[in-house]
Amino acid sequence: MKTALITGAASGIGRYVAMALSKQGYSLLLVDLNLAQAQTVAESIVSDGGNAQAFALNIANKQDIADFVCQHDNIDVLINNAGVQHVEALEHYPEDKWQLLQDVMLTGPAMLCKAVLPHMRRGGFGRIVNIGSIHALVASKYKSAYVAAKHGLMGFGKVLALETADCDITVNTICPAYVKTPLVEQQITAQAKQHGISEDEVINNIMLAPMPKKAFIGLDEIAHAVNFLLANESRNITGQAIVLDGGWTVQ
Repeated sequence: MKTALITGAASGIGRYVAMALSKQGYSLLLVDLNLAQAQTVAESIVSDGGNAQAFALNIANKQDIADFVCQHDNIDVLINNAGVQHVEALEHYPEDKWQLLQDVMLTGPAMLCKAVLPHMRRGGFGRIVNIGSIHALVASKYKSAYVAAKHGLMGFGKVLALETADCDITVNTICPAYVKTPLVEQQITAQAKQHGISEDEVINNIMLAPMPKKAFIGLDEIAHAVNFLLANESRNITGQAIVLDGGWTVQ
C-alpha cells in the first residue's frame, strides 16, 4: 500500500482528493492547520473502510516540515495543495501577507519535496502533484503575491521534473481555473469589497468572464486529474501543466 501526503486536506480540493485517493487504496496522511476538520475528513475515510490519519502541520514552518517527514519517512505520493489568498493592490499589500503566501504556496511545497525525495529515490518511485492555479499561467489584478507564488511553483515543478527524470519519479502541476472552494468563496467576498460590486457580479463579470464555458471547475475534475497523474500509465508525463480552465488560455 502506497502512502500519500496531502496538504490542506481539511476542506475543498484537499478533502475531495483525499476521498478519491482512499478509494484507490492509498494510505493517507492528511495535514492542515485546522486539525479538527482534518480529523473529520480522516474519520469519514476510515468509516468507509479507508486508511487515513490527520495531523496539524504549518507548511510555512520549515522545521515543522522537517520534523513531520522525519517521523513519516515512507511518503510515496505528495500532493502540495495548501493555499492561502490575500487580495489587495501592491502599493497597499502588507509585507507579512506577501511572505505568508510565498511560504505556504512556494517555499513550503519546495521544502516538502526536498524532504520526501530521499525516500522516493530509495524506493525507486514517487509522484509529486502540485495544485497550482490558472494563475500559474495568467495574471489578475490585486493578486500579486498569489500569482508570483503560483508562477514560481510551476517553474519549480519543471526544474524538479528534470532533476528526478533519472528514476520513476514524476512532478506535475494541475492548473485549474476557479473552483468553488472555501478559499475562492473568500476571494469572492474580498473582490466584491475591493471593486465595490456584488458577489454575483464578481462571479459573472470577473471570475467566469475569461472562461468560454462560464462554469466553475468541479472538485471531481481535480481529483480525476490527480488520479490520472498518479497512474502507472502516466509515468512519462513529468514537468507538465494539466490545465482545467474551460478554454480560458486558448484565447
